[in-house]
Amino acid sequence: MGTPLESRGAQAEEVVDRLHEEYPDSTISLNYSNRLELLVAVVLSAQCTDERVNEVTAELFEKYETPEDYAAASEEQLAEDIYGITFHNNKGGYLKGIGEKIVAEHGGEVPDTMSELTEFPGVGRKTANVVLQHGHDVVEGIVVDTHVQRLSRRLGLTEEERPEAIEQDLLEVVPETEWQQFTHLLIDHGRAVCGARTAECGECVLADICPSEKGDSEVDLASGEPW
Repeated sequence: MGTPLESRGAQAEEVVDRLHEEYPDSTISLNYSNRLELLVAVVLSAQCTDERVNEVTAELFEKYETPEDYAAASEEQLAEDIYGITFHNNKGGYLKGIGEKIVAEHGGEVPDTMSELTEFPGVGRKTANVVLQHGHDVVEGIVVDTHVQRLSRRLGLTEEERPEAIEQDLLEVVPETEWQQFTHLLIDHGRAVCGARTAECGECVLADICPSEKGDSEVDLASGEPW
């Protein structure tokens, strides 16, 4: 079993340092060219792969260029245009509602506050954090997706289960200058090495400090279940 550092703060800093070396070009993997496209892409990415979202938005963004375009379309048409995205019917409604709200309440511009963004249909704190960070250069939190949720528990950075509670724990131990990059680093590592079902501990640069390392540990701290 790996041996974590004495404090969670030290553990978090070591994780960040090592993953920076492993993934020097780590960044967001969704394709977009403006704030509206970013917002739409992140909403579509919920429970769907970024690769699939990028495939669908390649055509979507040519057809819908403004909030007015989304507001004018029917939910059924939008659902058809994003067919292949998980929960496309629900998300078609979200896109129409977002378009209407941006036009009616925000002068056609994507707002730059957490409170305003989370009033949009289909937008929670995770989505809002991504839009703030990459659309407005406002970093006030850590995006906790499924990879961050899994790896932060495996690495002993939190024992919480809900994303909101995990984020609060991470904000206390991850250096503020790394809040944005922390998410991308853990996503890259989760995809490449530390998968939900296929954790390759023998290839992991964090194995010696990971309390879930399955060479000795019998339990995956992400799930609480035996390996």
